[in-house]
Amino acid sequence: MDFTFTEEQQAAVEAARAVFSDVAPDRAPSPSLTRGAVAEDIDRRLWHELARTDLLGLTLSPDHGGAGLDPIALCLVLRESARVLARVPLLESCAVATALQRYGDRTLAAELLPRAGRGELILTVGANGRTGHDPAELAVSARPYGDGDGDDGNGDGNGDGDGDGDGDGDGDGDGRDDGPDGGASGWVLDGVQTAVPWAQVADWIAVPAHTAGGRPVLALVPRTRDGVTLADQVSTNGERLAEVRLEAVRVEARELIATAGCWDWLRSLLTTGTCALALGLGERVLAMTADYTGKREQFGFPVATFQAVAVQAADRYIDLRAMEATLWQAAWRISTGSGGPLPAAGDVAVAKIWASDGVRRVVQTAQHLHGGFGADTDYPLHRYHAWAKQIELSLGPAAAHEEALGDLLAAHPLG
Repeated sequence: MDFTFTEEQQAAVEAARAVFSDVAPDRAPSPSLTRGAVAEDIDRRLWHELARTDLLGLTLSPDHGGAGLDPIALCLVLRESARVLARVPLLESCAVATALQRYGDRTLAAELLPRAGRGELILTVGANGRTGHDPAELAVSARPYGDGDGDDGNGDGNGDGDGDGDGDGDGDGDGRDDGPDGGASGWVLDGVQTAVPWAQVADWIAVPAHTAGGRPVLALVPRTRDGVTLADQVSTNGERLAEVRLEAVRVEARELIATAGCWDWLRSLLTTGTCALALGLGERVLAMTADYTGKREQFGFPVATFQAVAVQAADRYIDLRAMEATLWQAAWRISTGSGGPLPAAGDVAVAKIWASDGVRRVVQTAQHLHGGFGADTDYPLHRYHAWAKQIELSLGPAAAHEEALGDLLAAHPLG
């Protein structure tokens, strides 16, 4: 087995490190000292620098002005961004753009993706549903309007290439969604998505929804579209979120992706990207801890030489290596579509288990080994702790992922 990253992937890491080398974790006010959001806008200077170095178009094809790399490269860059707590929707914008390129309408992709790669458009996604605990697609309903109901195979048979009218594609067998679902002229969306990152400054919001037949779809909705209202929310780490409410919001047929598997794939990419953020953050926190304990002395010796300190740090290092191995396994499955004894969702679940528990253990140990200094708001560790908690909450409890993994194992016995 070869775990070496390609030259192109390594070049992306080097470019990211150059860009993020100028970013200070305390560029925004401390979330511990700020009521409400730490800032009203993303880090625009960083966003433009990411665009200038082509990192926003990393996973876009050359036809759309991108580098044509895979989600593994995106996760590598996200890992670097988390080391400096980069305040930009890099994961959300790149993930939505990649899903649109992979599954969406060609004309809409041609209009939006080059601008997204240049940083002229910001994309985000509502992946938390109404409460953050239920499947996101169940929080919004999508019903067709126009010259066909198109919901359960009652259209004109130009769907996924098999003529059954389910509207999952364009009949050419490429799995893309090139036209209206079952003859519908458009769709009407109703529902709520909570905790949508940076929705207030995004130009388009990807909204998972379900049809009357229970089929998951993904709608791309301009933030300023009639019927879309936003209510401010604030994350644990002080970043701006929004509750996005949709009331009879109309979207064009090309703005809704009905291709089977689109939302599942996007959700897996978002989750895997979040695991990459957890890894990068954890690695930076452990490095800070090693530096501090190597300089802090007790009884005339650096505390890093004490066995109790060294063992705790070593345990956290093992956590990080497990987080890394499971992250790249999940990213590889998503990038290549390779088969395995379990569906790719199994690898994503394992990555979530390690990332959710691992990032929590790393920051808790770091706080313990820093002593009271770790709570000093003039020192950046408390910021990393807040971001780690936000990541842990985003991923959800490890026990839930273990249960999901158990269900997959029961459904796919390993023989």
